[in-house]
Amino acid sequence: VLPSPEGPVPSVSITEIRQYLRAQGIPFHDGYSCLHTPSLFTDAREDQPPAATNPPYTLFIDKTTGSFLCTATLAEGTWQDFQANVELQHRGIPPASSEEDTRQAREDARCIWDRALPLWELLDEDETNKTKTMFGISLVTDATLKRFGVRYLRTAKSLVFPWFSPRDATLKGLKLMRVEKKGDAIAYVEETLPRFDSYRNLFGLPLIGRRDTELVLTGWELDALALHQATGVASLALPRGSTCLPPALLPYLEQFKRITLWLGEDLRSWEAAKLFARKLSLKRCSLVRPGDLQPRPLEALNQGLNLTKILRAALPASHKSIVSFRQLREEVFGELVNTEQVAGIKWARFPELNKLLKGHRRGELTIFTGPTGSGKTTFISEYALDLCMQGVCTLWGSFEINNVRLAKIMLTQFAAQRLEDQLELYDEWADRFEDLPLYFMTFHGQQNIKTVIDTMQHAVYMYDITHVVVDNLQFMMGHEHLSVDR
Repeated sequence: VLPSPEGPVPSVSITEIRQYLRAQGIPFHDGYSCLHTPSLFTDAREDQPPAATNPPYTLFIDKTTGSFLCTATLAEGTWQDFQANVELQHRGIPPASSEEDTRQAREDARCIWDRALPLWELLDEDETNKTKTMFGISLVTDATLKRFGVRYLRTAKSLVFPWFSPRDATLKGLKLMRVEKKGDAIAYVEETLPRFDSYRNLFGLPLIGRRDTELVLTGWELDALALHQATGVASLALPRGSTCLPPALLPYLEQFKRITLWLGEDLRSWEAAKLFARKLSLKRCSLVRPGDLQPRPLEALNQGLNLTKILRAALPASHKSIVSFRQLREEVFGELVNTEQVAGIKWARFPELNKLLKGHRRGELTIFTGPTGSGKTTFISEYALDLCMQGVCTLWGSFEINNVRLAKIMLTQFAAQRLEDQLELYDEWADRFEDLPLYFMTFHGQQNIKTVIDTMQHAVYMYDITHVVVDNLQFMMGHEHLSVDR
C-alpha cells in the first residue's frame, strides 16, 4: 500500500538536495540518475578498501525521490532520514525491511543453496544434457555456468540463481526457475527468496569489475549467461525482467558510461526498455530493437547469430526533436509485423472485450459508466486482475469502497472460489496474490486532485505502473457535483 495522504512523501527537488549538501559542506559528484557522496555510515568501519577517489563515494541519492542507499553498508532510507542522519551524525540506521523476515529468508535460501548441485556435477552426463536441453541452454558452457554460480535443485527440477552481496560475497537470496509444459508451449515459473519486493538483486553483479564502463542489461538470467559467453561484455539481469526497474538498483548502475538494454523479443520489452532508459538517463542508453533477426540473447545464441553485431546495431535511446521517415522506417515496419502486439495486452477472461478494445495499451483512457449497483467495481476489479496476472503493473485508487473490501473481492476472483468456506486455503492463495504487481492508493472519499496525481507519479517512478484504475470519479471529486450527474 502506498503512503497515505495523511503523510504523503514530501517531494524534494534536485536543487534543494544540492543546496542542502553544499550548506552542510558535503562533497558530491553529479551522476546519471543519482548524486554520489561519501557515506555517513562507513566512517566507523575500518575495513573499507582504499578507493581511487578520496574519500570513497559509496552513498547514492536518487535525483527524483531523494531516497539514498549506501552500497558499502546497504543502509537505505528517505531524504528525511538522510537529513536526520546528517544532523545527528548517527552511525547506522536500521534498513527499511524487518530484519527478522530477511534473516529467515536468508537461512531458507542457504538451505536450498546447500542442497543444490553445480550443473556440471550431476551424476551422469546424460542427466546434465537432458537438464540443459529442458532449459534451452545446451550451448551454454560449463565454464559460463560456473562463473555465474548457477546450480540445479533435483527435487524441484529447478535451476538456482544465487544473489551474492557485491560487498562481501555472502549469499543474500536466490531465484528458482522451473519449466512447465502447457500443451505445446513451455512456460518458465520463477520463485524468489526473500520475496521479490525485498529482492534487490542484479544477477551477475559480483562479476562486474571496478573499471567496467559498458554494460548490457537483460530481462532474464539465462540471457545474461548467453550474452557474456558470446560477447564477453559485462551483463546483468533485472530481478523481475521487463516488468519493473526498482529505483533501489540505480546506484549499482551509476559506474557505467554506456548501457545497452536488451530485454526480450516482444513489444512489451521494447516499451519497457524505453521507460527504463528514461530512469537511467537517455544520454547513455542504447536499445536493441526486438525483431526476427534480433531475438532475446539466449535465442540468438541458439540460432547461431552474431550477438556482437546485434549489440553494435543498438539504437541510441535519445533521438533529436526532428526525425525523417528513414529513421522511423524500421519502427513502422515493426508495428505492421506485430499488429497483434501493437493492439495491446489481451484479456484472458474477456474475449468479447478484446473485440471491442483490442487490448490494454499505454496512454489510453477507458471510461466505464453505469447506474449504482450495476457491477462496475466487480467487473473492473476482474478486468484489472486479468491484466495484473499477465504482469501489467497496476495501481488502484478506490475512492468508494475501502481497500480491504476491494482486496477481498479481487482475492476471491483470483482464487475463483469462495474462500470463506475453505479458510485453510487462505494462506496459500494470499501468498500467490501477494506476488502480483498490484498496488493500492490509501485515499478514501473526496480528495485534492493534485495529491492524487502526485501519488500516481510517485508510483509510476517507483513501481513502473502502466495501468491506473480510478473508482470512481464522482467520489474522488466529491458529492457537491452530484446534481450535475453527467
